[in-house]
Amino acid sequence: MQDLPDRVAEVRGRIAEAVRRGGHGQAVRLVAVTKTHGPEMVAAVHACGVDDVGENRVQEALDKQAAVSVPVRWHLIGHLQRNKVKALEHFWLLHALDSARLADAVSQFGTGRGRPVDALLQVNVVGEDTKGGFSLGEVAGEAERLRGLPGVRVIGAMTMAPFDADEATLRRCFAGARQAREALRAAGHPAVELSMGMSGDYEIAIEEGATMVRVGTVLFGERH
Repeated sequence: MQDLPDRVAEVRGRIAEAVRRGGHGQAVRLVAVTKTHGPEMVAAVHACGVDDVGENRVQEALDKQAAVSVPVRWHLIGHLQRNKVKALEHFWLLHALDSARLADAVSQFGTGRGRPVDALLQVNVVGEDTKGGFSLGEVAGEAERLRGLPGVRVIGAMTMAPFDADEATLRRCFAGARQAREALRAAGHPAVELSMGMSGDYEIAIEEGATMVRVGTVLFGERH
């Protein structure tokens, strides 16, 4: 990946332009998604100045963490099974708090260790059957319920847009996640983050207010 520095620089440039176009003025965290790529990619992207790495699967992430020594922030961006919540000890942020049952398990873990887990509430804006998360209509109620769970700190919202969605659908999806974040704020949560946008749609996500984008293919090429 000799051209990785150039790819990172191009993505950062596109991020800056998207922030300018969107007019939200937000800072955007670039999360490099290294799933299916080897641990050497974690070191390589860190050498390019990227300090945030995202993984979908717990075990793959733990294997890479054992193999690299560079100081990156690890993001768990995929679905987390309730029987694996203890693995959150090894992650900086959980992106996919996608059900009330998972929230209960995460809070129990956070309470037990004496420090809450930072997490993002996953919202399924367009009601895709293949994706988890809360509908927009469920967010306000769950936001109120989450106030009673001291072991989890909800710092924002996350969404995934439909694959191959047109621009109007993308914008509706991302605007819905922004609406969910406002509902979390209204319920008293310290919700400042919006994790949305991947390699194919991160610029539109940023225009709609994303503070974190999860990109892999544009940095590392197609998955193995």
